[in-house]
Amino acid sequence: MSPYRDTDDDDEWDDDGSEAGNDTEDSDDESTIPCPYCRREIIEDTPRCPYCERYISDENLPLRRQPLWIIVTALICLGVAIWWVIRA
Repeated sequence: MSPYRDTDDDDEWDDDGSEAGNDTEDSDDESTIPCPYCRREIIEDTPRCPYCERYISDENLPLRRQPLWIIVTALICLGVAIWWVIRA
């Protein structure tokens, strides 16, 4: 069958001559939802939006590091406590 068809045909054809919608690579088995931030359609189970790159839910957020001042303060307090125990 020729890849060229009449324009009044209702069937759609891809550039390579195969019928559109029959590709197994482009299956629409995955349901989509709008991103809550940019409103583009994304796959429902994705942890973050591929367009705006924001995480969809809080449980998927990467772990946050503690601010440096908290770590330094904890180390100073630990050092003072050890010094106080050794001195006594």
